Amino acid sequence: MINFKKSLDRRTFLQGSGVAVALPFLGAMVPSLTALAQTAANRPRRIGFVYVPNGQVMTDKVDLWTPKKVGNDFDLSYVLEPLAKHKDRLTVVSGLLGADGSGQHSGACTAWLTDSFPKKTQGVDVEAGISLDQVLAKKIAGNTVFPTMELAIEDTTNLVGACDTGYSCSYMNTISWANPKTPLPMQVNPRVVFEMMFGGTGTAEQRRARFQQNRSILDSVLEETHRLEARVGAPDKARVADYLDNIREVEKRIQRAEARTGDLDGSAVASPSGIPEQFPDHVELMFDLLHVAYQTDLTRVATFMMARELSSLAYPQIGIREQHHSMSHHSNNPEFMEKKGKIDQYHVSLFSKFIDKMASTQDGDGTLLDHTLLVYGAGMSNSNEHLKKSLPYAIVSGFVKGNRHIQIDKTKDRPVGDLHLDIARHMGVELDRFGRSEGGSVGLS
Repeated sequence: MINFKKSLDRRTFLQGSGVAVALPFLGAMVPSLTALAQTAANRPRRIGFVYVPNGQVMTDKVDLWTPKKVGNDFDLSYVLEPLAKHKDRLTVVSGLLGADGSGQHSGACTAWLTDSFPKKTQGVDVEAGISLDQVLAKKIAGNTVFPTMELAIEDTTNLVGACDTGYSCSYMNTISWANPKTPLPMQVNPRVVFEMMFGGTGTAEQRRARFQQNRSILDSVLEETHRLEARVGAPDKARVADYLDNIREVEKRIQRAEARTGDLDGSAVASPSGIPEQFPDHVELMFDLLHVAYQTDLTRVATFMMARELSSLAYPQIGIREQHHSMSHHSNNPEFMEKKGKIDQYHVSLFSKFIDKMASTQDGDGTLLDHTLLVYGAGMSNSNEHLKKSLPYAIVSGFVKGNRHIQIDKTKDRPVGDLHLDIARHMGVELDRFGRSEGGSVGLS
């Protein structure tokens, strides 16, 4: 319910029947004559980790990921070209060691955020380490509705036994670990994420009725919206309108996906209802939901697997009909290396669209990107040989110095935990050690 005080409460929700829609940051949430930086409405920092599978084309002779120049004002590599417009906020870190020699694909995704080797087991007794996203959430989540959000595209949770020689399939289902023995499930269904964020939408029958009537959950909060519009100024009114339009568009896209599947129930969490048929539509929808979650401070910490290790996805939309995993084992064949590189660049282009939206969304005295740190990368380097030396990491942020390539001496076997410690410091969290790191730094100033 809207609270009519001199300034709106930061936790204002538009409420309706079974719906609670959090509002983005508005000027009306800043007390009159109070500097923004001195109020509780001062914008929090957010962080997101975006994972791509099957490594990169990073051989001694052909490296499509790593920039050739080290230091400031570097030249973008082929794969990173879609980030050109955000280069001033981009930092590439090379030379860090992942879980080399421990699980070809299992070790890649498991160690990416834990800097811990997965226990070799084909059973349910999996074990690794707590992931960085969960460590940070304990410190920065505050009173957000979702301390963390775990999103993914491919659902392989139905696979059991060993997906990697000697390693349980469970290792490849997530990059987030609540503790060394508890891997966290990743949500692939946009409808489920949408309803988690904005409240349940009633019984299966009610959902079906609303779908058939082409109604939105936002119809339930029209009265509250009108009351809010009468309370705030023109800039806030326009911001709310744009925000609600975005929500409505996301919901329409979910409904279109449901119409294609013919499943209007949506009562079971595992239901495929709401999952777009096309990969780019699915990725964009998940990024849009994450954008809204950041904008409304529903979460400050998120992980997103754009695809999973051993991914069998093909990309006909960019002219590649072979499976991603097959192309990752290119055997130094120039044609296959080119196709693998094209897939990797395509992933970055989808990530770049998300950054565009973050950079164009006002957030307090800046934009969402100004107050966010995004980490993009993979858990292996040379995909053809499953190598995990010199892992590919790209960081885009509004508060980390960009336009530079940090190259770590690969002969020193510096663990990725050193980077994680630097990332934590930028998020205001001081850690003495993490994973295999004993307090090192990669110089992420």
